[in-house]
Amino acid sequence: MYITQTLRRAVQVSANDTATICGKRRQTWVQFEQRVARLASALKSLGVDSEDRVAVLALNSDRYVEYFYAVAWAGAASNPVNIRLAPPEIAYTLDDSASAVLFVDDTFAKLLPALRPLMKTVKHVVFMGDGALPEGCLAYEDLIAQHPPMVDVNAGGGALAGLFYTGGTTGKSKGVMLTHDNVVYNAINVLPALHYDDTAVYLHAAPMFHLADMANTFAVTMAGGTHVVIPRFDVDDVLTTIARERVTHTVLVPTMINLLVSSGKIADHDVSSLRRMLYGASPMPEAVLLRAMAALPGVGFTQGYGQTEAAPVVSFLDPKFHVAGGSKLTSAGRPAYGVEVLVMNEDDVEVPRGTVGEICARGLNVMRGYWGLEEQSRQALRNGWLHTGDLGYMDAEGFIFLVDRAKDMVISGGENVFSVEVEGAIYQHPAVQECAVIGIPSEQWGEAVLAIVVPRVGATVSGDEIIAHCRTLIAGYKLPRSVEIRSEPLPVSGAGKILKNDLRKPYWAGRSKSVN
Repeated sequence: MYITQTLRRAVQVSANDTATICGKRRQTWVQFEQRVARLASALKSLGVDSEDRVAVLALNSDRYVEYFYAVAWAGAASNPVNIRLAPPEIAYTLDDSASAVLFVDDTFAKLLPALRPLMKTVKHVVFMGDGALPEGCLAYEDLIAQHPPMVDVNAGGGALAGLFYTGGTTGKSKGVMLTHDNVVYNAINVLPALHYDDTAVYLHAAPMFHLADMANTFAVTMAGGTHVVIPRFDVDDVLTTIARERVTHTVLVPTMINLLVSSGKIADHDVSSLRRMLYGASPMPEAVLLRAMAALPGVGFTQGYGQTEAAPVVSFLDPKFHVAGGSKLTSAGRPAYGVEVLVMNEDDVEVPRGTVGEICARGLNVMRGYWGLEEQSRQALRNGWLHTGDLGYMDAEGFIFLVDRAKDMVISGGENVFSVEVEGAIYQHPAVQECAVIGIPSEQWGEAVLAIVVPRVGATVSGDEIIAHCRTLIAGYKLPRSVEIRSEPLPVSGAGKILKNDLRKPYWAGRSKSVN
């Protein structure tokens, strides 16, 4: 499978249709392909060779889409950098991957003075923004204008397509090696799940460095649809753009959906064109999902469960199962086509249906391994299965129910407390905007359940009220032992996941391990 084949198909079936819309810039698929071929030629002139890493640090744009395809056209591998990282963390991903070229936009060009002394392998910086050209950078548009289009090198199959660094929420970030087979096979799986065709108008509102959005990038291109791009998630921009461009599809993470439905602004915009919304990347509280379904009754919600190591999709929950009170609403759906899923115990033996174990998967979507980390690769892929680190069970009909990340499970008084379950109960309180449940040290219980809660604007709630509310919904041993009320939003990663590791740090400081 070849990433660039998805582009060639778009040119064949939708040549003069709109490929990308970004602000006032619009182009057809023929124009897009020409720019990609010229940018790939420019990369070759800079010394980029087969499987060399080319990084990008930027907000969403039509040029970001061009970057993905130009890198593949040149036979190199992309390295999309998490936009929330600090300069030392950015430099780590660049140096660890030995990236030779870095693309930056207006926002992140401002970091170059801090980055340059830290970057050891980057030889060229390409400025893909619209402002004045920063010193020492190459101009994106000049590179395209000055280089003739080159023939696609047709990199594909098991060749490295990209390095995608994990969020680093549980330790040092690891570079996930994904091949062309991984990426394109995943895109083919996304097509039927989201019902993409050449009428699709997809909104890039989630960060484009993240695989949740990237999976749709290649699927929309394969279908010959249209990419509509806004720089970042913003409630007003999302709703205005949906109405103006008649957007049909988008992907948002749960924190974004929560902000959208809590804004009270949906009714002020014509969102009737929106057909499908994919959500995933972190657990979706049932209360938030129900509010979203009520606010957007014409939208078919689809959950995608997976992880970077699976390129990223493992399973889908189709819109037909998004029914209030339905028995499957809280599940992560069933395995995607061609993806085999088993729930295993610590000996890698499948457990009976309904029994909690580790979710494991295998298929053409599963990574080649971690960059430069042979032992961690062997552990993650032992016995031919990707071990996700997620705990869950499968019911008799093949639906996967997640109970927690293994790292997020709190063991209190010998009992397993799944943070996702407690958070689901807390989110049902009408005053709650955000919450996170973590384990903190306890001399009596080993670990104690702490709930960190951010109230809605204009609402007040006490810790005692939260505990009393939860008492009506979950067992006593699962109740928060304490509640911390905060006025500021909880810290999130670039992909919108709440950074529980950051929340835990103050409580576990000075200890040799973060479990008790």
